[in-house]
Formats: sequence, C-alpha cells, structure tokens
Amino acid sequence: MAYVIELGYSLSNRFPDPPQTDYRSAPVRSLRYDLFCGDVYLDAEGAELSTGWGWVPVLDFAWALCDIVEELDRDPDGGRAARVQTADLDFTQNTELLRFARRFNWVEITSTWLPDEPPAVVRHGELRREARDFLQDTLADLFDMHPELADNPNIWSLQGRFPRI
Repeated sequence: MAYVIELGYSLSNRFPDPPQTDYRSAPVRSLRYDLFCGDVYLDAEGAELSTGWGWVPVLDFAWALCDIVEELDRDPDGGRAARVQTADLDFTQNTELLRFARRFNWVEITSTWLPDEPPAVVRHGELRREARDFLQDTLADLFDMHPELADNPNIWSLQGRFPRI
C-alpha cells in the first residue's frame, strides 16, 4: 500500500550556527555539514522515520534527499525497471542510514535506527516532488532567518538544480 509522504524539520537550540557566520559566502561544506542543525522527520501514514539527535544538518538532509531521488531514477527503464535500485542517505556523525530501494515506480524507505518500524512506501514521482518542495521550503525558511543566505551563489546553484515540480 502506498502512502502520502510528509517531510519536516526543526532546528536545534543546542547547536546554533556560529554568530560570525557569513551566510552570503559560506562554502558548500559549511552549508551542508556545519550549519542549520536540528532534526528531520519523514512520515508516510504508518511509518514515521524521525531523528531525535538534534545535530542533523537540515539543509544537507534536504539536499541529499534530492540527490538520492535522482540517483534512483538513473535506470534507463525508469518506472518500468524490475531491477531494484538502491541508495543510502548517511548521517555524518554516526553510522545510521536511511535506505531507499526502488522497484518499478515504488520506493521503500527504511532506517537503521528504527529497525522495527515498517517501511515507508511511496511512488517515486511523489518522493521527487516532496523532496524538492521540502528543499525549497527549507531554503525559504532559512532566508527568512538569514536574508544574506539568499545571495550565496552555492544556494543559487542548488535552487536551479532542484526546482519545484
């Protein structure tokens, strides 16, 4: 059975960005791994795969999720492919993973830190749309908090690479 997917995040007060951060010129490494830490959740009615660590780089999660969705679409047969296509989203500060497995047009998502949780199962197109919306919504929120981030050329490239669908 397929479910609608919902993605969300919360920023952590325990791991604030350094006050001297120049968001306008922050390099990709800082944007992906050092800034905007918190927790993320992925919910598909019956499967909730959420972190509770407080240190997950939220922008990196959104960015990596968009990359993974595209990686799962590299088979020339696309949604007709019977072969299972897999990808992992790893969390840099521990050994935990979100695992994605696509067969035909369905993607099953599991986590290593919640092994008893049922997998989230979604259509690939729905995952692509939600991942891109999540990225763009997260960026809009971050622009509200740090307006100079919108002037970062690395962010412009990211926005252009993964526009809303």
